[in-house]
Amino acid sequence: MYYKYIDMEMYQRKSHFDYFNSLAYPYVGVTVNIDITELLKFIKDKKLPFFLTICYDVSRAANQIPEFRQRILDNQIVEYEYCRTSHTVALNDGTYCYCDLNSNCSFEDYISYAKQEQENAKKRRSINESREEALDKIFISTLPWLSYTAIINPTPVPADSNPRITWGKYFMQDNKMLLPVSVLCHHALIDGLHISKFYDLLNEQISVHPN
Repeated sequence: MYYKYIDMEMYQRKSHFDYFNSLAYPYVGVTVNIDITELLKFIKDKKLPFFLTICYDVSRAANQIPEFRQRILDNQIVEYEYCRTSHTVALNDGTYCYCDLNSNCSFEDYISYAKQEQENAKKRRSINESREEALDKIFISTLPWLSYTAIINPTPVPADSNPRITWGKYFMQDNKMLLPVSVLCHHALIDGLHISKFYDLLNEQISVHPN
């Protein structure tokens, strides 16, 4: 995947980058309940896979924000043109494997492509990838059995800079179907403003389907 280097001398957040990049745990994260009432009706009417629909919307929203496409490489910042997602796929033995997807296509094309990629991933049954191979990815996971208010994700040492986006079980509240969506990001690259923008864009992306 193509990336470019950010000029650190011109980078406005350089002092923020240096500070947060020096921390043992440099991550910042939140969980927000997203209204999926109309989207859920659309998914059920069209008999679409719930996870892949949400994965597409999450990927499209995240890729619109440059900071979500930035990574730390050799203490410098690189920005990818587009980032793939890497998500967990359940296996019959109760474990899981990883599946990489590219959402840079129409929703209709994505669904058929993603289904096939998941089947391919199940055959490989692999969770092995180097830090270099994972650099351009957004890590995706789901906890479909629980409607949670917060989640803690495992992170490596030394810290990586891949955003982690997770969602749980949707639930009803005030006649709305809500989905808890969590974001965990490296604070050297991403601030609360960027995370807030992600949720705004996710809401916009979700609203497109039923129209």
